Formats: sequence, structure tokens, C-alpha cells
Amino acid sequence: MTHGTRAGRSVDVAQLDFAQYVRPGDTVTWGQCGAEPCTLTELLMAQRRAPGGRFRVFVGSSWSGTLDPAFADCVDFVAYGASGTNRRLERAGVLDILPCHYSQFRSVLTSGPNRIDVLLLQVAPADETGHYSLSIAHEYLVPLIDSARVVIAEVNAAAPWTYGKRTLRAGDFDVLVHTDRAPLEAPATQAGEIERRIAQHASSLIEDGSTIQFGLGALPEAIVGQLRDRRELGVHSGTIGDAVVDLIEAGVVTNARKSRDRGVSVAGTMMGTRKVYAHAHRNAQIQFRSTAYTHDIDVLGSLDRFVAINSALEVDLTGQVNAEAAGGRYVGAVGGALDFMRGASRSRGGVAIVALASSARHSSRIVAHLSGPVSTPRSDAAVIVTEHGVADLRGLTLAQRVERMLAIAPPECREALAQSHHASRDAVTV
Repeated sequence: MTHGTRAGRSVDVAQLDFAQYVRPGDTVTWGQCGAEPCTLTELLMAQRRAPGGRFRVFVGSSWSGTLDPAFADCVDFVAYGASGTNRRLERAGVLDILPCHYSQFRSVLTSGPNRIDVLLLQVAPADETGHYSLSIAHEYLVPLIDSARVVIAEVNAAAPWTYGKRTLRAGDFDVLVHTDRAPLEAPATQAGEIERRIAQHASSLIEDGSTIQFGLGALPEAIVGQLRDRRELGVHSGTIGDAVVDLIEAGVVTNARKSRDRGVSVAGTMMGTRKVYAHAHRNAQIQFRSTAYTHDIDVLGSLDRFVAINSALEVDLTGQVNAEAAGGRYVGAVGGALDFMRGASRSRGGVAIVALASSARHSSRIVAHLSGPVSTPRSDAAVIVTEHGVADLRGLTLAQRVERMLAIAPPECREALAQSHHASRDAVTV
């Protein structure tokens, strides 16, 4: 489909018949979290039998209750992870996982067996020049606008109008429906004492003038919250949330010393509440880009003092990271962590931080052997942080790493971890 040559036809929601647009065997996707066009997705699920055969849905992280395991009677569910309400689908055994780095989404979703056929978007209404905005999420949606066979837009009067590299006109959509409903907001998270201690250790690694990236959840937000005494920080991240707005309003984030995109915070999407939506609305100092830019290793490597802050489910004593599975269930994602960690390793003065609580439910999350897949190999591990301190693994041998990792493990588990590690090492060498 050539840019700007679609029908651009406006219809009433009540008249939208997905049987005209979704074919059996198609793959449908939409923006994740607050970018979900809920009017469209709810209608699609209500009409799921209309195409006359099974179709697939590729879904990012989800905050809505739109997708129900019962809908697997007609729909095959695929996701890059099982966070948010995707957990219900995983627990019911109806969610297939696409283990893919964020930097690969452009190629994976525009060609091959996971090519997107039908794209559903939530966009902000056209401005005075006739341009619509991708609003809350740009990231992996941008290339799909041209590659998908069908693009249907929910033009939401309540969605923030944001700036991005890609501009849209009515001719970029096959169908537009107009709504006015508050976008979904992030579930509330609460940082406790352990998160605060981890945040204190992690924040000590972030210098004035650094450009930061951070993942999702209470822990990354707590780390960002510890940066109020820094100066001239920059932001280049897959996502931004409410905590970044706090730093911008406090004058901490200025982007004045960024070696790229100076003066501008760059992100792929927003994952927060109406606070960040309102701040980004018609704010040219926040620019949204596609995943091909936000996660590109050359772009990241060109940012001086780039600090990548991500979390994990568990880390072994040599620095291998599992961010995907726990207790035999898929609960996380490959995501963009490795992209950002490798970018930070190329950055002049950069550092990649993996932060996690040392234990959960009375079990150590610093382990002798991972219980799930290796999401980040130990060759890419840099700095691991728990509430017990910082383990800088850069340039260390395996034996040196074990010593550093034991020092940040739960004190009551350290002896058993050391014994388990040495026993497995001895068994290999026998």
C-alpha cells in the first residue's frame, strides 16, 4: 500500500463490520497499554466469528480486559510477553509467545509468518493542518502503517496529540471511527523499603548529564525518583511515565547535554497515567519515534553517558539474566533490555544496570542456576544491583563474578549458593 492512498472513509462505530476487513488467517494488532483503541478491540472481539474462520491477534503488554481466554474459540493469541492482563491468557494456556528483541519488530511484523495484515490504531484528531497524531504509542506501529493491508483508526478526542517523525493524514487510513473516551492508564504501583534501597544504590551510578533509559514497574520508577538532585539529565527510552514528568518539572531533565537529539526527550511510547499524557500533549520537547530508532544500537551508542536501567526475574552468579519465566510460567518478555544494554556498552561513559530485589517469597533471586531462559547472556552483563549493593561485573572473570554476586545475594542464602555453584562446577570438571 502506497503512503496516503487509502480510502480514509469515516463511519459510525455501529456500522463497522469487521467481516469486511479481517480475513480468516489474518493477523491483527494494535497499540499496547494506553494506546489500545478499546472501542475497536472490543468490537473486534464481539464480532470475532464474523470473518468466518480463525484469525490471530498479536498483542503487546495489555492493561485492558478486552481479551478473554474464552475468545480462543475463534482467535489465536500471540504476544511478545505475558505482562499485564496477558497473564490471564497465559494461565489459561491460550497465549503463544514470540520471543523477539524489540529491535527486531520492524522486520518480524512487516514480513514473514508474523506479518501484520490488519492494524488498529488510536490516534488524536487532526490538527489545523489536517495531520493526525499517533498519540500515546509510535514504536513498532509506525512501519505497519505502510505494510498492513488494512489500517483502521479510532480517532479519540481524549487522546493526547504528540510529536513524532511520522505524520498521518486521512489517506493513511482505510476507515476512521470517532470516539471520546479516556485512554487506559497504568495500574498503580507502590515502592516499598526494598525498592527504595535498590534505587539508592542504582542512582549512585548515574552522573549529571547522563541520558537514561528505564523499563517498567515500581522499581525503575523508584530509581528515577532518586534522581532529583542530578542536573541536566536526558531521556532516550522505549517508554516514559509519570516519574519522568516529575523530573522535567523539577528541572532535572533538560536534555541540554545529550550528544544526540539535544533538548528533546525521545521515547517510543508512554506508559503512565493522564499526568504524562497531559504533559506530552502538543509538547514538542517530547518526541516519539519508532522502535527502529529508539532501540537501534548505533543510535544508542552515539549517546554519551547512556544509562540503561532494566529489571529481571533472576540473575545467576555469573551474570546470566532471566527476564522471561518464573515458576515454570512465562510472565515477562525478552523486550528491549538487551538492545539497551548493548547500546550502553558502546556509549562513551555508558553503563547498563539490571536491578532486582534479591529475594521473592522467601526464595533468592540471585541463583546458582537459572530456572528459566537466558534473556541476557553473561557476556552482556554489566552492573547488577540489589538492596544489598552493587555488583559491577564488567571485565571480571567467572570466579570474580561469583564473589561479587554473592555479596549482593540474600545473606542467609550466600553459603548455600556458593556450595551449589561449586558443586556444579566440580561435576562438570570430573
